[in-house]
Amino acid sequence: MNRPLGVTVSRHIIDSQRLHPEATGELSGLLNELIVAAKTISAEVNMAGLADILGMSGKTNIQGEHVQKLDEFANNTIKRRMARCGYICVMTSEEEADAIPVVEGYEGKYTLAFDPLDGSSNIDVNVSIGTIFSVHRRRTPDDGSGDDSDLLRKGREQVAAGYIIYGSSTMLVFSTGDGVHGFTLDPCVGEFFLSHPDIRIPQRSKYFSINEGNYTYWDEPVRRYLEHLKAVDKASGRPYSARYIGSLVADFHRNLIAGGIFLYPRDHKNPAKPHGKLRLLYEAAPLAFLAEQAGGRAITDDGRTILDIEPEELHQRVPLIIGSTHDVELFGEFLAGKR
Repeated sequence: MNRPLGVTVSRHIIDSQRLHPEATGELSGLLNELIVAAKTISAEVNMAGLADILGMSGKTNIQGEHVQKLDEFANNTIKRRMARCGYICVMTSEEEADAIPVVEGYEGKYTLAFDPLDGSSNIDVNVSIGTIFSVHRRRTPDDGSGDDSDLLRKGREQVAAGYIIYGSSTMLVFSTGDGVHGFTLDPCVGEFFLSHPDIRIPQRSKYFSINEGNYTYWDEPVRRYLEHLKAVDKASGRPYSARYIGSLVADFHRNLIAGGIFLYPRDHKNPAKPHGKLRLLYEAAPLAFLAEQAGGRAITDDGRTILDIEPEELHQRVPLIIGSTHDVELFGEFLAGKR
């Protein structure tokens, strides 16, 4: 069977670089190294049921969460690939307590923050999981390793962000500030091909994604907003339909393509996490960057814009309200007491 020719992710990156005469090719090189790591992780994820790597590793990460075996594999794959790539000066991962240095002599001018395997608690039940990444330009001098100050940056300053989702197909979705584009991995040739050019999230939707099991623990504006979405009003397209997967990257991906709002507000169930569960640097900020590049919005449950938050620590947590602009702005009206 003849296979159709398409635009590969490498070609797309090269063509995008030509639009910026000042580009040196280093960011392109960084993204290509990440893509190789993603292919490696994708192959392992697809073999998980056959290779005895499902389940727990017996370790606990900095978040106090049990580390799945595939978590550990994904984390090590990205670390080893990027430590000698020559394009970054320092990294941070959900699975590591401290910043991760690169190999001496291979320091570059960018930083990398990543969640190696988001949604890994769903591995054993074959639900879509993914890798989320964020790239900033370093701020310390270019003559050695970077430090925490290079990583603790506003999301607004990201030069690239994206995710790889491992599901019925493996997709890479990313932005370098010129819109959001999606690429699907063709396993027959081992290459990502452009499948979703210039993704635009619908301005309003009919879907919401939230764990309603936490309803009792939410603040009053969040509860009132959810009740509003579920009320019957044909003129405004309500009630909305619930679509909650429980894997951040999968929930966000669905809403990015089909429209929707994802909510992970703070709750009063766990006093140890008063600011919510999701991490700013390698979950909320990169997805907020994608959302805004696709025409959507991302705020906290007290109305702050995610991309404008100045991080204070590597594993800082934030509430996240993200998705279609109309739905996020409507949430803001409930926060302000206008509804």
